[in-house]
Amino acid sequence: MDLFYQVNKSLDSIIWGPPMIILLIGCGLYLTIRTNFVVFRKFPFVLKETVGRVLARNQHTGHVGEVSSFQALSTALAATVGTGNIVGVSGAILLGGPGAIFWMWIAALVGMTTKMAESTLAVAYRDVSDQGVVRGGPMYYISKGLGLKTLAKFFAFFGMIATLSTGNTVQSNAISSTLYAAFQVPKLASALVVTLVTFIVIIGGIKRIGAFAEKLVPFMSGLYILGALFIICTRLHQVPEAFGLIFKGAFQAKAAAGGLGGYTVALAMRSGIARGVFTNEAGLGSSPIAHAAASTDHPARQGLWGVFEVFVDTLVVCTMTSLVILTTGIWTGHGDASSLVAFSFEQGFPGGKYVVTFGLTLFAMSTILGWEYYGETCCRYFLGDKIGRYYKFIFVPMVFLGGLIRLDAVWAVANNLNGLMAIPNLIGLLGLSTVFVRLQKQFFNDHPSDVYHPDEWRPLVPEKSK
Repeated sequence: MDLFYQVNKSLDSIIWGPPMIILLIGCGLYLTIRTNFVVFRKFPFVLKETVGRVLARNQHTGHVGEVSSFQALSTALAATVGTGNIVGVSGAILLGGPGAIFWMWIAALVGMTTKMAESTLAVAYRDVSDQGVVRGGPMYYISKGLGLKTLAKFFAFFGMIATLSTGNTVQSNAISSTLYAAFQVPKLASALVVTLVTFIVIIGGIKRIGAFAEKLVPFMSGLYILGALFIICTRLHQVPEAFGLIFKGAFQAKAAAGGLGGYTVALAMRSGIARGVFTNEAGLGSSPIAHAAASTDHPARQGLWGVFEVFVDTLVVCTMTSLVILTTGIWTGHGDASSLVAFSFEQGFPGGKYVVTFGLTLFAMSTILGWEYYGETCCRYFLGDKIGRYYKFIFVPMVFLGGLIRLDAVWAVANNLNGLMAIPNLIGLLGLSTVFVRLQKQFFNDHPSDVYHPDEWRPLVPEKSK
């Protein structure tokens, strides 16, 4: 087992080393520049077309797709807003100091354009069957847009395997461990309940997952955000100091607060960017699978929901987590990322740790549901519908097992599997950057004479004759 951990650690340093960080940030920066910073220029419009339409109960419907745009976003957020928003943030601070949060923000700012590109291309190249079943994602735009079927298969394979770790067993394990630690709930009971809920929801496919997610995501996010806001508001006088720690720590060799030793700028940058990508998944290629199922009149319109996804996940939820940790002041000398946020909330108000407990439970539950759809879609693409439709019957027992057994080895490889998904996806995004730029220009009426026709965008590279 020691050899396994050593090999995995070596792979981690390669997969999530400087080349991957440069590729992820570089891809987002490249797309941001090529679109002339459209995400920032049009951000008020993004909010109007996303949260504005939800509040006004006015969504685009009646177009091709299986779920509404908000349900697609909720499914994506269900998978994205997870334990990374709690444990990921505290882990970044412990590894790289408060300055890591600054680099997490940078990853999110460029990641908004990356996620917009992923969501846009997922709709542009999706498959729609005669029965109206919609499937899409990186494997479809890599295959149809670039003609690289083998690379598309690689993404589908890694996505299928990653789902059974990142989005399945480790999440159910987090739920059972959290509930046992907080309330001494037997792990068997937790595993049974989580498995039953998972089966009931996923058996109905993306429509039921989307309907469940659009109720769960606002509730779980709202509960956590309200708790964090209460602590921040009661410590407003410490917020400027917290921001000072973040900005100073991002550019100086030593963290402003002592006790944990010095933090290098490189360590703050690496931990912040890596954890930022892990929490919002921009560039990994997972959430475009959910966005592809949305009912929308234009691919770039769904891309706006991708922008909003990263904004909420990292710039709102993760920022609030970091401010709670830094304003309560117990992060120095605390070496446990999994309990740091709970201790910080408890410091903020009596019973605060239970907000984190429920938050972790709901976040992990939502991740299981969202990632099941990702894994099944990848499996159907990789193995075909006849075999792929049985994927859920492998997924559900794995949820149960994950709640009962120790998963140190699975936790260790989960991050690497995510990285292996990102590589083919980033190649696809860079290769189809011209298509994305054309689609967003068309949507924003830079070329008002253009009309969106799905067949126009597929394939750009002729498929090789069999």
